[in-house]
Amino acid sequence: MTPPPAAAARLDSASLPLPEKKPATRPAPARADRPFRGIALILASTVFLGASDVTAKYLSATLPSIEIAWIRFLVFALIMSPAMLRGSPLFALHSQRPGLQVMRGVALLASSLFFISGLRFLPIAEASATGFVSPLFVTALSIAFLGERVGIRRWIATALGLIGVLIILRPGTSAFHPAAFFPMVSALAWATTLIMTRMMSGREHALTTMTWSSIVGVCVLCALVPFVWVAPSRHDILFGILIGVASTLGQWIVVLAFRYADASVLAPFSYTQLLWVSILGFVIFGEVPDIWTVLGAVFIVGSGLYTAHRERVRRSQLLALDGELSPNA
Repeated sequence: MTPPPAAAARLDSASLPLPEKKPATRPAPARADRPFRGIALILASTVFLGASDVTAKYLSATLPSIEIAWIRFLVFALIMSPAMLRGSPLFALHSQRPGLQVMRGVALLASSLFFISGLRFLPIAEASATGFVSPLFVTALSIAFLGERVGIRRWIATALGLIGVLIILRPGTSAFHPAAFFPMVSALAWATTLIMTRMMSGREHALTTMTWSSIVGVCVLCALVPFVWVAPSRHDILFGILIGVASTLGQWIVVLAFRYADASVLAPFSYTQLLWVSILGFVIFGEVPDIWTVLGAVFIVGSGLYTAHRERVRRSQLLALDGELSPNA
């Protein structure tokens, strides 16, 4: 909840009796309509998330998916541990939406597990491309759960991005292996995570959201990992730590991004993660993107740039018409 202005706070303390003391809740920063800052943050997040996914692909050759996810969330929880300690200046476990925090944590865990499972069978670029149906899910879910207005031009831009993904996948290629089901389910879970992030934006501090997600993930995976345990090597542990650090940074930046822009505005820009996984896939696995991947990327980047243009036009219309939104925004 946004803290009141200082003057109002002083007035309240002077004229009203002190309320019964309640557990301190870390105040959440207010939402701000700064879409270009949100876009910049979401672009930065894709670098870290892409590095995390490529490393998970590397480890999937030696460790089960659940164990990789367990290491990832264990590092996540260790990074967030100062926020779990009562008395710490970073303590952030008090939440106004605990049920929603738990559901977000489960959705985030599901997204990670399904995607890592798909990486065992699919090339990294193709698995990532399949997962990029998530912005389409986000655009649809943002209407139902966030009440956002999405105009025809932004729908077209999102659809063009999806066409780019389909060009990369190409029916008949290995991307249509039955394992392609896993990144698609991962995409739906990730879209759900983003929607719930936006639902809590302005009410919950980013530190609170991250802390709850780490706890939920570790608790669920600690119950599952004994059934698939494979003793990791020192090499595996080091790469697992890299996954945890990179994914934690990426998730943190995503939470911050949704403080500044609507889900439907940010969604197309998550496509740029494909660029990073393609580069890293070439460096690590020797996978060279073909002409179809390049052509699909053109559609994806074009859709993102056009969405940014439409957002600038929409903001201009809002200022000129005193809040009246263009139906084609």
